[in-house]
Amino acid sequence: MAETGISQSKLFEKLTGDEDSRLCQDISDDACREQPGNFVRQLLASLGNKLADEMASARLVLPWLLGAIGAPVWMVGLLVPIREAGSLLPQVFVAGFIRGMPQRKWVWAIGGVLQAACAVLLALTVLLAGGVLGGSLVLGLLVVLSLSRGLSSIATKDVMGKTIAKRRRGTLQGWSGSVAGAVTLLAGAILILFDDQPSIQALAILLGIAALGWLGNALCVALIREERGATQGGENAWKSVKRGLGLLRKDRAFLQFNVARALLLSSALALPYIALLGQQRSGENLGGLGILIIISGVASMLASPLWGKRADVSSRRVMRDAGLIAALCCLAAAAIAWAPSDWSTSIWPFALVYGLLVIAHAGVRLGRKTYVVDLADNDNRALYVALSNTLTGVLLLLAGGMIGLLAQWLGSDILLLALALLALAAAVTAHRLPDVE
Repeated sequence: MAETGISQSKLFEKLTGDEDSRLCQDISDDACREQPGNFVRQLLASLGNKLADEMASARLVLPWLLGAIGAPVWMVGLLVPIREAGSLLPQVFVAGFIRGMPQRKWVWAIGGVLQAACAVLLALTVLLAGGVLGGSLVLGLLVVLSLSRGLSSIATKDVMGKTIAKRRRGTLQGWSGSVAGAVTLLAGAILILFDDQPSIQALAILLGIAALGWLGNALCVALIREERGATQGGENAWKSVKRGLGLLRKDRAFLQFNVARALLLSSALALPYIALLGQQRSGENLGGLGILIIISGVASMLASPLWGKRADVSSRRVMRDAGLIAALCCLAAAAIAWAPSDWSTSIWPFALVYGLLVIAHAGVRLGRKTYVVDLADNDNRALYVALSNTLTGVLLLLAGGMIGLLAQWLGSDILLLALALLALAAAVTAHRLPDVE
């Protein structure tokens, strides 16, 4: 056991660049002693979660799945709003419940198990159902999966705040994204080899891998050594909403952060439309999906350590810079769609821009996660995270519907120009945020 502790400390110090793993800023002495082991466990848990997210991506894999089973096209437009908003909306209603639990890791683990079950059922749906019925089952399972993701999301940040010290959290998230990105390369390479082969079985295998990733996530989370925390202050959903709105009015930085986060939704909403443009213009099927998965994996592998280190220095600057890159990506994708046919009929130009936007989106996610955790303290962190996520979920559903209508009326290329303006506004808003590190 002692040798294991020493090896975990050495790995922790190597990954974070610290010479002394016992230096902690805002966690207890006991939590500080357990920090190296908990860092490794959360790194592995995050790896399983991120790998599963890639294998069951609503931006790439699920649209291909709906096409493969012959589901109506309009269902594709519901995937990203359901995936994102479904995981965000309920969080403020469970914040008070989680507050009453001395150890929040079990909520995180239960969320992982439920997501694994949904992935298994999605794989069975691919193999056994099709058309409107199959598409409806996919959307219904995606709702359950997203709600389960919401449980894990709020508990993840609360556990991280209790077990990992400031100026280490962004690094943890950065390394987990890098390792997960590397693992997804193999799946993309296999899909390219399949190319025009039947995609049903390959998609079912990807979803099976996602299930294993979420089960691994739940196991690693269960092994985290989390101190029993304070349970006072637990309250029902409406009291949580009322208190959260009060904090929103009092804390100007929190309000401004939520405005920036809402505008940064443009990066998430743009990703499927760039992929859709590539699919429409290139006419490639499973091979094109493989290329996009590989590009996404490479982008995640390159982006996460860069953003992670920078987020520990200034997470608001990470959000600002990511917003600027997202705006440029949206403009570039629209320009490629208008380019001569030699450019616009290949998947590769769209894939490269997609990869750059994945890098930007990684910065958006990592920057805002680190910012809200550092902005809050142990007494209100769960409520800050839950309220912010719920507000974002509401806006995402509204924006997703409007974006879908605009895409249908104006086309994906014109829509990307509008999203570029939103991303630019997000960068300006994030630039005005105060530093919290």
